[in-house]
Amino acid sequence: MTARPQSAAQCPVRGHTPPPQQPLPIYGPAFDADPQATYRRLRQQGPVVPVEISPGLYGYLAVTYQACVYLLRNTPVLFAKDPTDHWEALKTGQIPPDSPALQMMMPRDNALWKDGPEHARLRGAITGALARIDTYALADTVARVADRLIDAFLAAGQADLIAQYADPLPMLTVIDLFGSTPDHGQRIIQLVTRLFAAGPDAAQANAALEAACLELVLLKRDQPGRDIVTYLIQAGLSDTEMVQTLLLLFGAAAPPTAKHIGRGIQRLLTNERFAGSVHTGVTPVAAALEEVLWTEPPVPNYSPLYARGRQHVEGVMVEPGYPIVISFAAANSDPAVTVDYDDRAGNRAHLAFSAGAHGCPAPGLARVISEAAIEHLLDRLPALTLAVPADEIAELPGTFLAGPASLPVRFQPARTGR
Repeated sequence: MTARPQSAAQCPVRGHTPPPQQPLPIYGPAFDADPQATYRRLRQQGPVVPVEISPGLYGYLAVTYQACVYLLRNTPVLFAKDPTDHWEALKTGQIPPDSPALQMMMPRDNALWKDGPEHARLRGAITGALARIDTYALADTVARVADRLIDAFLAAGQADLIAQYADPLPMLTVIDLFGSTPDHGQRIIQLVTRLFAAGPDAAQANAALEAACLELVLLKRDQPGRDIVTYLIQAGLSDTEMVQTLLLLFGAAAPPTAKHIGRGIQRLLTNERFAGSVHTGVTPVAAALEEVLWTEPPVPNYSPLYARGRQHVEGVMVEPGYPIVISFAAANSDPAVTVDYDDRAGNRAHLAFSAGAHGCPAPGLARVISEAAIEHLLDRLPALTLAVPADEIAELPGTFLAGPASLPVRFQPARTGR
């Protein structure tokens, strides 16, 4: 078991309660049942608090908006992203290789885990490739994928919109943008889903996913096209960098967007502010989805970073050697920044897309996919209703990804074809 970071009891913060001797876990049944309850308890202890990230893996969690912004804005000057030289437990081999959180936090040869010139070079390749995407063509691709998914269950009059629509749609869209074959794309979809679940087979899923990405890279080196993989190759990335960059893009674009779509559909079907109004044009889908990013971001906790020496963060001394995880969900729900929905309309100051040098490079593309997916669904299934009571919708367990685990619905059955 790895050492624990110094607690706020040893570095007191005025007005906050010292944490318990055993850091609170941000995983497991108690956390999954009500994550916000854990965030509230942690926020009472301080803006940055020691936690247990997964069994035996300790670090800090930033739980106030100001602390999260400070950490993200001061990376890489005061805080580093690359864990190689900064995560003491990783350097000394104290983390079991099958630790579920390790696969989400281990160093990789892509922009997310690099600092300085290496980060600028790799991120520049990504932003350059993504800038070549035509957003109008992207919306058309989403509509084409959506039609194929809806046609598969349209005649049944019922469906699980998570498994049959929200989960596969973003990945199928990304696969299309990357120029992958359908069979290869389906294999990548399954592996990315397993990896983000952070379960006991995460290490095996990671290895298989890396192999699948290398196959795609080698294919595109031999058969270049007008696709993202080819554009990244043209930017001069090595095979190793290509594999890890594709893994980053698959992981960043697909599972979070899928959960955003799923949560958006759930919100539209269950929340009185939105139910019915989107169908009549009173409330745009975009507004409902932006509200979801504030209240229930699909990636609630992530973006680990490391102090370059002892650092003060909002009055708390943070020790080097431990991961500091950013809680986007806790930051967005911080009472210091939360406001009524009507006052928040149009406000995009949430941290759902992170911030700073390592913030999401293309939030606009993610919004296009989510909005087009839901608008097309509502257009095809205007009489869509939940098939179970709203309070029986199960939540996806986990630290790094959040959303409804399933969303059973009913609608008027119809034959395919438009």
